[in-house]
Amino acid sequence: MTQQTGTEHNPFYDASLTKRHLRAQAFKLFTLTSIVFAISFLVFFLGDMVYKGLPAFQQSYIKIDVAYNEKSLASTRKAIDKKYRRIVSRSWLRGIPREVENNPALMNTTQTRWVLLNHQVDQYLKGHYYKVKAKNIKLVDAMQADGLVELKFNEIFFTHGDSKIPENSGFKSAVVGSILTLTVMMVVAFPLGVMTAVYLEEFADDNRWTQLIEVNINNLAAIPSILFGLLGLAVFISLFGMPRSSPLVGGLTLALMTLPVIIVSSRAALRSVPDSIRQAGYGLGLTKIQVVQDHVLPLAFPGIMTGSIIGLAHAMGETAPLIIIGMIAFIPDTPTSIFEAATVMPAQLFTWAGMPERAYIERTAAGIMLLISVLIAFNTLAIYLRKKFEVKW
Repeated sequence: MTQQTGTEHNPFYDASLTKRHLRAQAFKLFTLTSIVFAISFLVFFLGDMVYKGLPAFQQSYIKIDVAYNEKSLASTRKAIDKKYRRIVSRSWLRGIPREVENNPALMNTTQTRWVLLNHQVDQYLKGHYYKVKAKNIKLVDAMQADGLVELKFNEIFFTHGDSKIPENSGFKSAVVGSILTLTVMMVVAFPLGVMTAVYLEEFADDNRWTQLIEVNINNLAAIPSILFGLLGLAVFISLFGMPRSSPLVGGLTLALMTLPVIIVSSRAALRSVPDSIRQAGYGLGLTKIQVVQDHVLPLAFPGIMTGSIIGLAHAMGETAPLIIIGMIAFIPDTPTSIFEAATVMPAQLFTWAGMPERAYIERTAAGIMLLISVLIAFNTLAIYLRKKFEVKW
């Protein structure tokens, strides 16, 4: 008898096996392609932001003589030679009276200063689109060859607030506004969220009332954020009369948005603590409050902190609810309290992105770089806390 060696004559051979292997290979290829595409898009996005944003950290200056006298105080344009007036920033000239006020010894003197150039000349020196007359370009090129025109570190970006003059616009007021807003948010949302999670997970009875609360918390975590802005406008501004565009209202609005996230993550952290910890406490004669306060909550705290930090990072990137309550206003001065008008980083970026001047493009990209850096730092901190304090059972 001849032995049959072909797989088609094998009684255990499944005819669909080859097709399943092909489908598995195709699926594997599809997943790898998706990962490569996602990484490529991320690299392109970050590379584009860095390419556009890095020039914003430098600003053009020119070294010229500045006269401090009665004429220059009456008309700041007269403080410099006429040929420089079309290339020097108006914002720098407007600061001459304040400079004399701070240092009266400058009066009736002529000083050599590094003077801020306007945004059109700045864009020309950086190789971007510009609108500068040929004679002014010739002047700038000649002075640059003599070492009298330089690109210096842009301190204005970190020390000034928003401005309608591009070269004088900075990110400081938005950063301070974000800090104040997020501080209010965490002061309100963190204790309320953790206490609510502890009550629902450890003390509340399982009845229709608590089930209704849980369903609503889960639903609130999934609704569009702009609805929280409408709620903040209706409750905090219209009903309670709180100051519009203030970090107080912004923080309370973001607290409403972040509360469900903190509650859900805190409950998950509490649920991860084994029941044996609770039973051991009861066996030693501890009350339920003592068990939760001294044993369950400390063990769940790393998970609670991780969820809260992620919620904080999510709130930092929100724009829609803050636009509704007016935190997209033009804020040139840095706020000093939670009751003053302020803006936040995402809203500032939204405003700059809509400006027509080319100089705002690089400032928008630089602001995005800073915002992404802060978000990455928050997420890194959350991962670090989880790894450092995580208890494996």
